[in-house]
Amino acid sequence: MAASRAAPPRRRPRLLLPLLPLLLLPAPSDGLGHSAELAFAVEPSDDVAVPGQPVMLGCKVEGTPPVRITWRKNGVELADSTHSTVLANGSLMIRHFLLDGGGGPSDEGDYECVAQNRFGLVVSRKARIQAATMSDFHVHPQATVGEEGGVARFQCQIHGLPKPLITWEKNRVPIDTDNERYTLLPKGVLQITGLRAEDSGVFHCVASNIASVRVSHGARLTVTGSGSGAYKEPTILVGPENLTLTVHQTAVLECVATGNPRPIVSWSRLDGRPIGVEGIQVLGTGNLIISDVTVQHSGVYVCAANRPGTRVRRTAQGRLVVQAPAEFVQHPQSISRPVGTTAMFTCQAQGEPPPHVTWLKNGQVLGPGGHVRLKNNNSTLTISGIGPEDEAIYQCVAENSAGSSQASARLTVLWAEGLPGPPLNVQAVPVSSTEVRVSWTEPLVNTREIIGYVLHIRKAADPPELEYQEAVSKSTFQHLVSDLEPSTAYSFYIKAYTPQGASSASAPTLASTLGEAPAPPPLSARVLGSSTLQLLWEPWPRLAQHEGGFKLFYRPASKAAFTGPILLPGTVSSYNLSQLDPTAVYEVKLLAYNQHGDGNATVRFMSLRGAAERTALSPPCDCRKEEATNQTSTTGIVIGIHIGVTCIIFCVLFLLFGQRGRVLLCKDVENQLSPPQGPRSQRDPGILAPNGAGRAERGPLGQDGKRVDMKELEQLFPRAGAVQPHPRPTQDPEAPALCEVTQLSMLPLRGLSLLEEMPSEALPPQDVGPGLPSEGPAAQPAPSGP
Repeated sequence: MAASRAAPPRRRPRLLLPLLPLLLLPAPSDGLGHSAELAFAVEPSDDVAVPGQPVMLGCKVEGTPPVRITWRKNGVELADSTHSTVLANGSLMIRHFLLDGGGGPSDEGDYECVAQNRFGLVVSRKARIQAATMSDFHVHPQATVGEEGGVARFQCQIHGLPKPLITWEKNRVPIDTDNERYTLLPKGVLQITGLRAEDSGVFHCVASNIASVRVSHGARLTVTGSGSGAYKEPTILVGPENLTLTVHQTAVLECVATGNPRPIVSWSRLDGRPIGVEGIQVLGTGNLIISDVTVQHSGVYVCAANRPGTRVRRTAQGRLVVQAPAEFVQHPQSISRPVGTTAMFTCQAQGEPPPHVTWLKNGQVLGPGGHVRLKNNNSTLTISGIGPEDEAIYQCVAENSAGSSQASARLTVLWAEGLPGPPLNVQAVPVSSTEVRVSWTEPLVNTREIIGYVLHIRKAADPPELEYQEAVSKSTFQHLVSDLEPSTAYSFYIKAYTPQGASSASAPTLASTLGEAPAPPPLSARVLGSSTLQLLWEPWPRLAQHEGGFKLFYRPASKAAFTGPILLPGTVSSYNLSQLDPTAVYEVKLLAYNQHGDGNATVRFMSLRGAAERTALSPPCDCRKEEATNQTSTTGIVIGIHIGVTCIIFCVLFLLFGQRGRVLLCKDVENQLSPPQGPRSQRDPGILAPNGAGRAERGPLGQDGKRVDMKELEQLFPRAGAVQPHPRPTQDPEAPALCEVTQLSMLPLRGLSLLEEMPSEALPPQDVGPGLPSEGPAAQPAPSGP
């Protein structure tokens, strides 16, 4: 059975580039100096209106006349009436602003200016119109008692549109703002420092805007005698609040501290960045004012009250968040494209928080689907296979909580005369699990100029941006599409191309590839215990979509019958086999199946024997024993160092004395092996006793008449690889001597040349050491075996 294939890489059409030269044409003009696109020179802005008073919303449009201007309120077009009128310059006049008083009409809402000419339609940014209001005070100033030289603070809070202006009165007389001891903060706070007896009185908060004027309840300030002058720790009475503002507004961060001596108030940023000096001022004794805030002013601000001359300090902090309305970094550009090609608009906006981007086509929201694609967080609009119906004005609208902005561009579709019609009778027939044959017939008209066809292919479940194309010659009316996925539905359509451009697309057709049994799944195992195996493989969620899953079989290798099948869903990726025999070898088979049958199985042979032995050899850790061992680790290290040094000294002495004995012995052997005077035939083979078996039990005579004792040689030069000096059995006379390799490796060249001249029958086969050349009969390797 054939195995499933991976999805093919995206391919590009081979004929597309020579067929489709890109036409980057300038935006059309009417020849009268007007831009063919519509653009807003003035857009409406947010405003606060007084009920019963007139309201004017500005709108000015540039573009090829005639231009028709209308207005929308909350997305619904406003009709001309005596209540609201569109002026000749495009502005909207509301003669008497109405506020909903309980079920009646209201003029509050979001307004948009809509402009249209023969090239398209554009919509302005939204302008929110709200009625001026003033609520009652929800925080009134409270009576306060303070010591001379101390600090007093009053606060009031009230909501209104526009934001109310707060002033203060003392005994019904506006307070003297030139007095440096009196600090008025815009948020409705009055601070009095260095209190004196004449500061006593009744204070009122006065709030006013275009809607109304409100006066708070009175609050009495009582100033008592001076304090004892005793030391007081610095204390922050009121710290900065968390603020959320829009760019260009003013931030007021309050900090009121007391203590004796009077603490010094300082400001810093929690992130360590400098606060700066431009637009920064300190009001009163420690209030931080930031005028014309920007996004860079966002952060956590720390107010510190320091005792003079010491490091004693108290701190409080507040977070400032500055929002910025959406603004464009890159505007979309008007383009002209031939019919059947692809048009792309790019629009990038920034703001705080990051803005959301939407697209409009002639004033209507444009979403992805069909041949329209949105990518990169909607910043890129792509329209493939454009036709006359796609010619329009496209707008990019960026919006966040701080405001919105819009930019527009026009798409002009170029339709060349004499283009062929769409290919007809498009049919797709599955051939195999990975191939579909697509066929079609020629267009009805203008076929003489056709130079080729392009087949557009995509999975039916994929979005249009994953489409790919294959080019076909003009004389071919069928094409075999290969490298497809089994049991998958595909969509196909085709276009005819001429040097002037492409035809419109044919009607799409759907076809599904044939199915096939799944491929063998990869299988591995992990030992979980002395009698448990965990089988592991990759899950295949697609099996569940095709009525499939996995089948598992297992058996001891010594038995004929399998246990199974164990049916598992396609989303499962593991299974535990328990209560197994640790001494047995198991055969495990795993296969995948679907509606087309069973796939080939993956077979593995597994055993728990090694795991059981490792468990027996590695008992569980005795942590108490390890803890006791750790306590003596230092002593063991010291003893180990002493033993190591002793061993090194012993080895050095052994090597020195051993080298000396080796040199003397080799000299003696060299003398024995020196060639005697006379013919070769008269040489005594017994001379070779050190390298082979001699005629006598004792070794041959040396120059000094002494025999070389074989046992002594074996003691001085043990056989390579020997570990223990156990008594050796009597050697076979035909076998090589035990020390032959060591002795041969120490022979001088003339001793070696003697061995090479010896007849092969006079010298048993020898093993040559790794450092010696292998030449002649003497270098033949010894036969293997005993």
